[in-house]
Order: sequence, then C-alpha cells, then structure tokens
Amino acid sequence: MTYKKSTLFITGTARIGKADPIAAAHDIFFVGLIIDKTTNKIVDFTCNMVRDVTNDFIKSIVLEYDIVNDCDALIDEVKERFHGLAQKSVCASIKDARNKYLNLTDQ
Repeated sequence: MTYKKSTLFITGTARIGKADPIAAAHDIFFVGLIIDKTTNKIVDFTCNMVRDVTNDFIKSIVLEYDIVNDCDALIDEVKERFHGLAQKSVCASIKDARNKYLNLTDQ
C-alpha cells in the first residue's frame, strides 16, 4: 500500500497483562497508526496481537477515527466491541499514540 505524503506513522505502547497470550511472545504491546495529518484520521493500523483476526478486528474499529477529536469515542467503541484480554493495553496504547501525535503536530 502507498500512503500520501500527508501521513505519519505513530506508535503507541502499553504494558501487557501476564495472562494475555501476547506476553508469551512480546514484552510490550504496541499499536502502529498511520494518520493523515490534514484530517487527523487514522487511515491504517497494525498491532502485535498473536492472531491476525484480532488485529483485523481492532483495525476495523479504529479506521477513520479522528485521533485528536474523537479519541474518547474510539476508546469507548474499543471497550464496547473488543473483549479480549488485551483490551486495556489496546486502549492505553491508542492514548499513548495520540499523545505522541499531539506532541509531534503541536495541536
């Protein structure tokens, strides 16, 4: 996939619960967000979930959200729809990515 020059790649990280299967493979949970800085919208997403279907499901939730203005609504939807063990890690890493984006773009 090719991305517009107006996009940025931002990572967010969070701790992983010991009971989560991700902990067997990774020390930390991360999300990677590709954000269009002209709209603040998330245009692509990745994370280090153990299964692709989990990554794809979370991706289907976060795409097209405005990371600056709609982060609370995004977190609410994640909490409403994603009930995996890593729910808290997903929310925390999205918030971390948002903070990095805000610092980078001076918004």
